[in-house]
Amino acid sequence: MYIRRVRIEYHTESEVLGLGAERPRLSWMVETERPAWRQAGYEIEAYDAAGQLWASSGLLRSAESVLVPWPFAPLHSRQRLQVRVRVEGQDGSRSPWSAPVTLEAGLLQPSDWEARFITPDWDEDTTRPQPAPFLRREFEVAPGLAAARLYITALGVYEAHLNGQVVGDQVLAPGWTSYDQRLLYQTFDVTALLHEGRNAIGAIVGDGWFRGRLGFHGGGRNLYGERLGLLAQLELYYADGRCERVVTDLSWRASTGPIRASDLYDGEEYDARLEQDGWSEPGYDDRAWQDVRLLEWDLTRLAAPEGPPVRRIALLAPQAILTSPSGRTILDFGQNVVGRLRLRVRGEAGQQITLRHAEILQEGELCTRPLRTARATDRYILRGGGLEIWEPRFTFHGFRYAEVKGWPGSLQADDIQAVICHSDLERTGWFSCSEPLLNRFHDNVVWSMRGNFLSIPTDCPQRDERLGWTGDIQIFAPTACFLYDCAGFLSSWLRDLASEQTPEGIVPFVVPDILRRIPALPEGRLLPVAAWGDAAVLVPWTLYQRYGDSELLRRQFPSMRAWVDLIDRLAGAEHLWRGSFQFGDWLDPAAPPEKPAAARAAPEVLATAYFARSAEIVSLTAGVLGLRAEEARYRELAAQVRAAFRQAYVSPDGRIFSDAPTVYALALQFNLLENEELRQAAGRRLVELVQAEDYHLCTGFVGTPLLCDALCSVGAAEAAFRLLLQRECPSWLYPVTMGATTVWERWDSLLPDGSVNPGEMTSFNHYALGSVADWLHRTVAGLAPAAPGYRRLLVRPLPGGGLTRAEARLRTPYGQAEVRWQLVDGLFELTVVVPPNTTASIILPGRQQPAAEVGSGTHRWRLPYPAGAEADSVSS
Repeated sequence: MYIRRVRIEYHTESEVLGLGAERPRLSWMVETERPAWRQAGYEIEAYDAAGQLWASSGLLRSAESVLVPWPFAPLHSRQRLQVRVRVEGQDGSRSPWSAPVTLEAGLLQPSDWEARFITPDWDEDTTRPQPAPFLRREFEVAPGLAAARLYITALGVYEAHLNGQVVGDQVLAPGWTSYDQRLLYQTFDVTALLHEGRNAIGAIVGDGWFRGRLGFHGGGRNLYGERLGLLAQLELYYADGRCERVVTDLSWRASTGPIRASDLYDGEEYDARLEQDGWSEPGYDDRAWQDVRLLEWDLTRLAAPEGPPVRRIALLAPQAILTSPSGRTILDFGQNVVGRLRLRVRGEAGQQITLRHAEILQEGELCTRPLRTARATDRYILRGGGLEIWEPRFTFHGFRYAEVKGWPGSLQADDIQAVICHSDLERTGWFSCSEPLLNRFHDNVVWSMRGNFLSIPTDCPQRDERLGWTGDIQIFAPTACFLYDCAGFLSSWLRDLASEQTPEGIVPFVVPDILRRIPALPEGRLLPVAAWGDAAVLVPWTLYQRYGDSELLRRQFPSMRAWVDLIDRLAGAEHLWRGSFQFGDWLDPAAPPEKPAAARAAPEVLATAYFARSAEIVSLTAGVLGLRAEEARYRELAAQVRAAFRQAYVSPDGRIFSDAPTVYALALQFNLLENEELRQAAGRRLVELVQAEDYHLCTGFVGTPLLCDALCSVGAAEAAFRLLLQRECPSWLYPVTMGATTVWERWDSLLPDGSVNPGEMTSFNHYALGSVADWLHRTVAGLAPAAPGYRRLLVRPLPGGGLTRAEARLRTPYGQAEVRWQLVDGLFELTVVVPPNTTASIILPGRQQPAAEVGSGTHRWRLPYPAGAEADSVSS
């Protein structure tokens, strides 16, 4: 028996630097061959930097191993400890101590910062992109240096340097948050980059999200400020106990360099002839550089990261070099990705290479219309004189194809690579089945999540948008939490949602909310909208269900309650939310391309259904938190809204107002119908509507994630499978048949004749309609949480649609869980792997009651299919 993966909060590293929590929670996994093993207690020890025992919890009787409370005194700033864990089983077994994990607190108080933000002391025309400033200073390191830490952030995006070396491997740091409320800083161990004597520190700062162009219809610039800024505090620790600090102050120098412009939408322009060799090394002559000035910024807004940064994740070579009908050179990477290109080139000084990016070709040419006003163009001017390697620093693009203009000589496949960038989330979940098209669709969902989980959960990565639309992540969060460990990532985003929420409770359409910062945008109006604003309630609840974090619920509860209270006031005594603007069942396939909100489902039905659902979740949350009065209040409110919904919108024969598939899916999945007879009547009507569409999809953003579950809940699983495996448009598999490698925004982003949908919004990388993957994991494969954090599993596989096998694997907070089934010679064979310290309830196909309640280990069943004979079971 061994302890694996001791984690500090949601960090996955074995050394966590710059921790922002004074009382960090601990989690661990147990590996054991002992069947049905359960934990009875644990012990935690912490050792200080000198290797001396700092504190011990002693043996604590508890079965908890996920997000266990810190048992010691609170950490103070910069405190460094090594922590190890051992556990005791209910069977008396005891593990050895785990490998130690190192944690080091960050700067926990604003007073810990001696540094101040600096900005170049020159004037700029901030109505357009400006050259990126380079900032530097030199300093002395005395003999006896033992350790060094760099605490750093920027108003903009930055790349830090020490003695000519790039610090760390992060991209577009510090990432995007609601900057006027919360700005993340990063912590780096830079001991190895320093040496005795003269040293130099520097940084390059780009516009990024801080002052670069954001928003559609032209958007706006300088949304958080007009001046870029750098904040850096380098702390030098000597063996004799001394500490010296090198901070951003008026001693720094500033200049511009080869980055002539950088913009997230439009791309980067780089003139290598303007490179200043050695600018971040000691001894560089910076007398021609200019002074800096101090920039006021509230240091109480600084916060340590909760989730992983954006990094370069992979390199992808082009699959083909094409020549378009007009004679242009186009690279096809074979996969729609997010990132930028890396060049290896030789040529004469002054030669300009232009790189244009797009997701799709039309008539053999690069199709940039879906990008709208985003130019997605990088330019590189050669320095000349040898091999030059270049990659943009401060931009990213969504693309499968790249047009290359001005390449000196003959372009070869190994001259250019795609650098895939996104938040460095850890993959946790996998699915496969016997249908290759469905496997490709699932791969597409994964790729769309990867491309759109870049600092925040965005809607699309390529056009003039890339915003944190609340409705998109509300419906996709269950899928996301299976595919990747995104607890810290989404927890951080929820902090921004709460901070952007108005005192009245209105949740913005996008978080961070840049729309209301652009006066010309009517979409910037702060309006409460169902399904989008409900992200304040449903995303925290999803995280609780998947990760078991009740403290996140406690933190978000004021935000959750404020949203429901707002809708309660708007709905009034009738408890019906109607008469206001709604996005509705966005992008219903029946909606005209130019009217994406013109769905079949009545918006007031959808809004009231979500009102009932969110009121119910707030009640359940209050119950988890032990708030009995609030639990009763919101439970009663949910009951009143459900009753009002039925009275206003449901006829005695089960028909629901507007008679669209989405309203039936909502009513069934949100438990809005009062008895089984009414549920079955509504279910029959839903099946009729699906059949009338010949099993083509007939839902938009809101109905799509609920449709298959709703059908299964009324015994119409085969209808769900026919929808799932439909290949004609609109369907999940239609884009796959058209060569899609990511999920599309519209069911028909590419029309059957191969032309791009004429709608203004036509993205080829949107994860929202891929939210059905959650149903694949939970229902088709049959791996679902039965208790928060997968402390109990519900294994209930559902064969159908001609599939002969399916499997799902998930690294739960307790360890690896697996469900695999196959149909062989008239037998249904099921294998289930249950992680230690958990249990699973097994419901076999055709049964309603559990066949077994099992503990950890590997378990197998075999039974005739579809006959109902008794199953044979084997456990190991």
